[in-house]
Amino acid sequence: MSRPRLRAALLATALTTLLAGCGIRSTEVPTDFGPGPSRVPCVMSGSSIASQSSGVPVQVFLVCAAQLVTVDRSVRIPTEKATTDRVRIAQALLDELSHTPSDQEKQAGFATDVRGGTVVGGPGKGDPEDALRFSTSPEDLSAFALAQVVCTFADSAAAGDDREVIMGGPGDAPLRRYECTQEVRQRPGTVAPPTETVK
Repeated sequence: MSRPRLRAALLATALTTLLAGCGIRSTEVPTDFGPGPSRVPCVMSGSSIASQSSGVPVQVFLVCAAQLVTVDRSVRIPTEKATTDRVRIAQALLDELSHTPSDQEKQAGFATDVRGGTVVGGPGKGDPEDALRFSTSPEDLSAFALAQVVCTFADSAAAGDDREVIMGGPGDAPLRRYECTQEVRQRPGTVAPPTETVK
């Protein structure tokens, strides 16, 4: 074999050996660190209704990841004859919103900003028939709490036929018509429910 051919053969052999050594070698170090952390909040493995006593199935809006997300609940609607169905439903929903989220809901990131103790009444003299009077003014609620109440009521029989909610404080406090919009559900802390004063 001539020298040029010998050099070419040696070069080819060396290049083949070099390229073969560039692969990723296997390692004996364990690399299984388990599944990655979950980045999907606001999702529960099962319905929260299952852990509650029997009653009327409803949906309430809780706060999760700075948004409003519906959660299934079960409530008992009282049967007092002194109040209308709309008022009883509104009170039951308001009480449900004020309950501390279950352990399962907490683990999924749910919270509520609604505090207990508020009583819902029906319309006063001269009010529209679908008005709801609160023992404390709805304007005193936090931004998140007001959005929770408005959106929960709007999706229930507590709202009017137009899915809007008329609410006001006690006595002759001004009544306002509230609306739950997609923007409110997405940014309840910064976007207030659209309102219109009811004369």
